[in-house]
Amino acid sequence: MRRTFLTIVALSSLFRVLAQTPEAKMKAFVANLMTKMTLEEKIGQLNLVTPGWGVPTGSVVSKGVEDNIRKGNVGGLFGIFGPDKIRQAQALAVNESRLHIPLLFGLDVIHGHKTIFPIPLGLSCSWDTALIERSARIAATEASADGLCWVYSPMVDIARDPRWGRIAEGAGEDPYLGSKIARAMVKGYQGNDLSKDNTVMACVKHFALYGAAEAGRDYNTTDMSRIRMYNEYLPPYKAAVDAGVGSVMSSFNEIDGVPATGNRWLLTNLLRDQWGFKGFVVSDYTSVNEMIAHGMGDLQAVSARALNAGLDMDMVGEGFLTTLQKSLKAGTVTLKQIDDACRRILEAKYKLGLFQDPYRYVNNARPDKEILTPENRKAAREIAARSLVLLKNDNKILPLKKAGTIVLVGPLANNHTEMLGTWAVSGDNSKSITIQEGMQNVAGNSVQITYAKGANITDDTAFAKRISPFNKPTEIDPRTPESLIQEAVDAAGKADAVVAVVGEAAEMSGESASRSDLDLPGSQRKLIEALAKTGKPLVVVLLNGRPLALPWLPEQAPAIVEAWFAGTEAGNAIADVLFGNYNPSGKLTTSFPRNVGQIPIYYNRKNTGRPYEGGNPKFKSDYLDVVNEPLYPFGYGLSYSTFVYDTVTLNQNTLHEGQSITASVMVSNKGDVAGEETVQLYIQDLVGSVTRPVKELKGFQKIYLKAGDVKKVDFTITVNDLKFYNSELKYVAEPGDFKLYIGTNSRDVKEAAFRLVK
Repeated sequence: MRRTFLTIVALSSLFRVLAQTPEAKMKAFVANLMTKMTLEEKIGQLNLVTPGWGVPTGSVVSKGVEDNIRKGNVGGLFGIFGPDKIRQAQALAVNESRLHIPLLFGLDVIHGHKTIFPIPLGLSCSWDTALIERSARIAATEASADGLCWVYSPMVDIARDPRWGRIAEGAGEDPYLGSKIARAMVKGYQGNDLSKDNTVMACVKHFALYGAAEAGRDYNTTDMSRIRMYNEYLPPYKAAVDAGVGSVMSSFNEIDGVPATGNRWLLTNLLRDQWGFKGFVVSDYTSVNEMIAHGMGDLQAVSARALNAGLDMDMVGEGFLTTLQKSLKAGTVTLKQIDDACRRILEAKYKLGLFQDPYRYVNNARPDKEILTPENRKAAREIAARSLVLLKNDNKILPLKKAGTIVLVGPLANNHTEMLGTWAVSGDNSKSITIQEGMQNVAGNSVQITYAKGANITDDTAFAKRISPFNKPTEIDPRTPESLIQEAVDAAGKADAVVAVVGEAAEMSGESASRSDLDLPGSQRKLIEALAKTGKPLVVVLLNGRPLALPWLPEQAPAIVEAWFAGTEAGNAIADVLFGNYNPSGKLTTSFPRNVGQIPIYYNRKNTGRPYEGGNPKFKSDYLDVVNEPLYPFGYGLSYSTFVYDTVTLNQNTLHEGQSITASVMVSNKGDVAGEETVQLYIQDLVGSVTRPVKELKGFQKIYLKAGDVKKVDFTITVNDLKFYNSELKYVAEPGDFKLYIGTNSRDVKEAAFRLVK
């Protein structure tokens, strides 16, 4: 009896200790609050709306927002920012609703808040996860200084079809690199303590498979096998979950015939049961309602389906708000499901410190001190320079000399509006640095820089209006296309070198910006061809949000720089690279097709039973009219330095469980200037129980070498690097033969062989 008594005492003490943990305190607080909530108030927490005070990111703006806040019928707002606006809305919830529950405030902070960094596709080309994390940390600081506590980023969708405009928002085609970047961004946004006033809750999106939309058409059907999901598309989402991301956004597409927003296998079996996700799931913009158009039933039916699937918060559509009580009475949803969803949202607010201080993120002194600061702009400039990719540099035209006369031409050369790129909803175009301004800033008075527009982005007035439906249409000069080109040619004749800045308008990529033709609009191509005929040294700078199909361009231009949309400091960063203040080090994270007919095209493809490997092409897997290879492969990018790779060596040729192999290569800088090189490791599983890719990225290191320096680069390979999901969705490494490749890109590599023995 005494032993039993002591055990009870010990257990009581243990429970008291456990009750003091932050997790236990949170759960006790939320549980107590929920005992006071009515059913209506619980459902209200599941309702996310936009008042339309800022820039809406969809086609619907919520009605009666203020009254619904007072009634406790709103859990969060998005689309507004600024301490005054946030305080005004938060005060409605805290002072005028019955239980004074604070609101979440979110926004699409995709690649910066007010200080805009390169589009995520450009950021990924830095291959620098520390730098990418830094960009997210600055974005979190600025967003929180503007009253926000929740950002709809990172977007980690694997995308291999550049017709899809939202390829601009992700990290490209590779799951390994995409996973590394997903972790970095979550860490940058959330830090180590969500309750700090300079961190924000991240929202990984779009769960799942959105980047595989058929035909590259936005919102379209997605269909693939489970084995492909697990090996190629799901890893970046899981990496974000493993990094502790606070929320997940469901995608618009269907999976196995069921829209993601109502897909229980996806949102519960996979996300929560298999991966252990503890945060909350929010729908994308009206994606609950859009299940009606998918053919899944009326609003009440699809709302019930979404809740049953594991969706916690309904963005804008208000299907939860208007139908869940009826579904509860009908028995198609349970009170426990409503309670679980409500609890997860309240726990997020608790973690953000909003119950302790609803105005934690509202401080009028912060914006002037923390937003668009000189330090933030300096970081944006450095990060942008490292995202640029040098695609061609014949005869060492670049870097340009800081002397003589340079003519700057193209519709994007002196254009504030297009510098920021897509999804810069809170950015200020007027604060961006144009390329003309940047070149003058960097070159100073030693170079005479003249400007001629040369072409419009497009000459098609209907297309120009379609590009920017919410904003002023893309500008079309009243002069004829021929006169614009002639002006540029005449200016080129008087210059020592020509820099042509061409590409897309910012809104030609991004959401609802799919394209079936990935060439430059006609007048821009004619401009490049006319400039090439002048015989003057020609540098083409591309501003775009996706890989373009430009097989003709290398024939016309001896130097090509892929600059993406580089953000607030675009002009300065591009000029830093053009004039050699920074030696370009970016590497592509998406393959560039030769034409649209090659799409989808990606490096980690699988072989067919009839692979074309040279010789007679008949009855092989190839095209009649174009080679199989991309114009520029994954991982490609030149430098003003010349990096040379020696033979790859292995410390042993067999690998056992619990052991590792070290692969080494000597890399030399044979050039005249110091530079950075991203050394890439790929592995091929030669024989498997299921077909395996021709190679897969398994490691990379960014190194710095002075001119003439040599560095040994080591990679450690373990059994974990050889694992994949088999046909039973078991994560395994199978014994057998492997090839290992190390090189400057996925195509140009040195190889070695080893064997896994079990």
